[in-house]
Amino acid sequence: MRFEVALSEDVNSTVFAGLEHLCAPLAGDGILTAPAFPGIERIEAQFSGNAFEPHRHDTYAIGVTLKGVQTFSYRGERRFSMPGQVIVLHPDEEHDGGAGTEDGLQYRMLYIEPALVADCLEMEKVGLPFVDEPVFGDTALAGVLLGALADLDGELDGLFVDDFLTDVAGGLVRHAGASVRPIGKIAWRQARRARDYLEAHATRAVHSSELETVTGLDRFTLSRHFRAAFATSPHRYLLMRRLQQAKALIIAGEKLPEVAFATGFADQSHLNRHFKKAYGMTPGQWASLRRGSSPVRSFAQ
Repeated sequence: MRFEVALSEDVNSTVFAGLEHLCAPLAGDGILTAPAFPGIERIEAQFSGNAFEPHRHDTYAIGVTLKGVQTFSYRGERRFSMPGQVIVLHPDEEHDGGAGTEDGLQYRMLYIEPALVADCLEMEKVGLPFVDEPVFGDTALAGVLLGALADLDGELDGLFVDDFLTDVAGGLVRHAGASVRPIGKIAWRQARRARDYLEAHATRAVHSSELETVTGLDRFTLSRHFRAAFATSPHRYLLMRRLQQAKALIIAGEKLPEVAFATGFADQSHLNRHFKKAYGMTPGQWASLRRGSSPVRSFAQ
């Protein structure tokens, strides 16, 4: 199928003008990572062909296509994003990714902790927004996203992030529409205690009984509240923290067998399998593509 690379009718020239100065090409395929802010990671990626195999993040993935046609499978359908369109992928939803034409692809993306979105919506007493249509034109939301994605060399300012997250959460709610449902009170204190404990003990096996002791909740109640707060299970949260630590060690130049041992995986094969499921490529592929400063994982309280 042939696609004409053109702006969506919903994206006006103001947004496109914001894209133009972002489109200086990288030299070949690659991933540029920006300095991280607590709970937020920012990247630019440039690829030709199929870049990512099926995988799942534990964050919202929200971004803007800059050049080319961005294509991915998501919730049983093949999706396509044109320059200027917004992409929203919900946490823990499997997807792949790549270029839809021979001209290649360039895009910028934010990975945002679900807890940050939930904090913005706490007063509204609604659950995490689920956007049914993952690709759409929205001039206002695209402009908000480009505000955080324009300078990938610079640090994000805390006051800017407060406003940015409020606008992003509002945009998600707007596009989620009727799927945003009222939610009962989340046991935030216990969920955060569990999260902090998992973070502190990420490189070893953590048993349900430990989390019960830390939080005072039984394992099943904790699981429900944890998923409501962070859009994933305690088990997968622990796994993703190990993989995040593995990324940092790979960036530091450690060999993969040592990385696997240091981060609690049985061996390099075990690390490779889980890394590919989480990020859509092997640790070696990711290391060869990555450029820029190291993303450091930290959490807003």
